[in-house]
Amino acid sequence: MRTHLRRLVLATALLGVASAHTAAADTATVAVAANFKTPIEALQRAFERGGAHKLSLVAGSTGQLYAQITNGAPFDAMLAADQETVAKLVADGRGDGATRFTYAVGALVLFTREPQKFAPLNLDVLRRKDFRWLAIANPDLAPYGLAAQQTLQALKVWDTLQPRLVRGQSIAQTFAQAETRNADLALVALSQAIDYGDPTAYFLVPEQLHAPLRQDAVLLAHGQENAAAREFLKFLRSAMAIKMMADFGYQQGAP
Repeated sequence: MRTHLRRLVLATALLGVASAHTAAADTATVAVAANFKTPIEALQRAFERGGAHKLSLVAGSTGQLYAQITNGAPFDAMLAADQETVAKLVADGRGDGATRFTYAVGALVLFTREPQKFAPLNLDVLRRKDFRWLAIANPDLAPYGLAAQQTLQALKVWDTLQPRLVRGQSIAQTFAQAETRNADLALVALSQAIDYGDPTAYFLVPEQLHAPLRQDAVLLAHGQENAAAREFLKFLRSAMAIKMMADFGYQQGAP
């Protein structure tokens, strides 16, 4: 009888621990800039292996994601491709300023899937007449598109290239235009070029040609009580996450 009672007490205790563990587990919906889609998928796998929490990812241009948040999208955290968008979210009460930090600093590259045609690849090819299209992201929606515009303006080719520019709604769409060879050249994120396996070439755009691509993260108002969102933002500052981001070409943001 006593043995049976002890077993019943132990089973009840274990059930309570399991229930508490389940209750503590959350799923966070994270809005992430399109340039960071592949890195965050790798980070998601590492984060979910390390604990009970899960992530649901929504990728898009920073401008598009901002519009969705202001229209009530239930995102718990945002990883933007700039600092300005996060600053606006904090200013209007949609983001928690105490959680805001720069998680990564990105880089812009000139990319092509025709390395032999443009060898040696450098910014001088933008003055050539033997290519049809140069793809950039929409500067009004995507920070990497704005960096591309600033680069072309600094090189004094912005006006002359207008007839040959094609604009993607996000940096992912821009990269796809070059990947499918619908554009001969594209100004895209370094992480996208690193991740692509086929024979390609890319040239790192000197950082002095555009504003720094500092990318901020923030906990959103919808995620204030979401443990997964808070833990993931904490994870982004870990040594493991910083090393993984570096493998995709991102410099460390805030310590």
